[in-house]
Amino acid sequence: MEKILVINCGSSSLKFQLYNVEGEEYTVISKGIAERIGQPNSVIKIQYGSNPKQEHNISMPTHSEAIRGVFDLLLNGALKSMDEVTAVGHRIVQGGDIFKESVLVTDEVIEQIAGLSDLAPLHNPAHVLGLKAVKEVLPNVPQVVVFDTSFHQTMKPEAYLYPLPEDQYKRNKIRRYGFHGTSHKYVAQECAKLIGKEGKIITCHLGNGASISAIENGKCVDTSMGFTPLAGTIMGTRCGDIDPYIPLYIMKKDGLSIDEVNDMMNKQSGMLALSGFSDNRDVENGMLAGDERCTLATYCYVHSLLKIIGSYIAVLGGVDAIVFTAGVGENGWLLRQILMEKLAYLGIKLDEKNNRVRGETIMISTPDSKVKVYIIPTDEELMIAKDTVRLTH
Repeated sequence: MEKILVINCGSSSLKFQLYNVEGEEYTVISKGIAERIGQPNSVIKIQYGSNPKQEHNISMPTHSEAIRGVFDLLLNGALKSMDEVTAVGHRIVQGGDIFKESVLVTDEVIEQIAGLSDLAPLHNPAHVLGLKAVKEVLPNVPQVVVFDTSFHQTMKPEAYLYPLPEDQYKRNKIRRYGFHGTSHKYVAQECAKLIGKEGKIITCHLGNGASISAIENGKCVDTSMGFTPLAGTIMGTRCGDIDPYIPLYIMKKDGLSIDEVNDMMNKQSGMLALSGFSDNRDVENGMLAGDERCTLATYCYVHSLLKIIGSYIAVLGGVDAIVFTAGVGENGWLLRQILMEKLAYLGIKLDEKNNRVRGETIMISTPDSKVKVYIIPTDEELMIAKDTVRLTH
């Protein structure tokens, strides 16, 4: 029996999940999140088993205090000693073209992750702080890093290269990387079990951040996010694909700085700009109440999804199944309904009853549909835990 701790460090947050591992059985003992790290009123929310969630106000100036706070709380109800933790797995957003798979953590690996911070300035520095903080507290416990980008490393050059001067790729590492890789990999594997083959699968990870991947025989062929997580479909507050001259035009026209335009595209755009809401539940409720902005925003979102899904059907030369996952993908029944109506030409028929189900794996197309459509809740933490076990054995 082993205990595996999974950590996901954001710029000002730290999610965690503690697993009890016995053979192929992975049981969550405790999970939670440390929020507002480096800010006033920082808090750790933790749940032990199926007990109600607890909240603890703890000062966390840095990720080091957050790690220590999490460990102290785990000792209050999930562990007798930190010596019970056999390994720690971390989610890392950007692995560049250095890391094509998960690896054991060494000092060199930490340096390489830090060296990729220019490509993920909000995330990689936080990941490095988390790795170092765990090493301080648990110096003899092996750590594993699992990269958002590694699943997409199977893309061919025609899918990941941008038509820019060659030195931009060689010198500045500008290429399509793709993100949410752990989620895309997990739901594609689960879908393959359901349809009885790896086949041609399009996975739609639709949350506040959203990406779509074309997967053939278990390998990523193309993905909608690019050099950064700003590219691709419309998202909660991100614009997705736009004419690349637009940011330059806004800077010239309105006299805005690079940082101001970057903030606009990442935090003030997308569904928030179109509807006034970044949360799809609010947009859905607004559309059902007849709000014109919410209705238009939803159809803009559907249109952007359709363009990517349609292009990936062409890239794959057909499709066996389409999967929806993450917050919007798993819960946005109205968005899925409209989208599937638009995809009816593929021989897809909606099972309206199943489409209203939340939080469980279910087929939402009818049995006679030519293309199967599923909701599959993602479980990135489980994938990280499994890779951690595999690499530490």
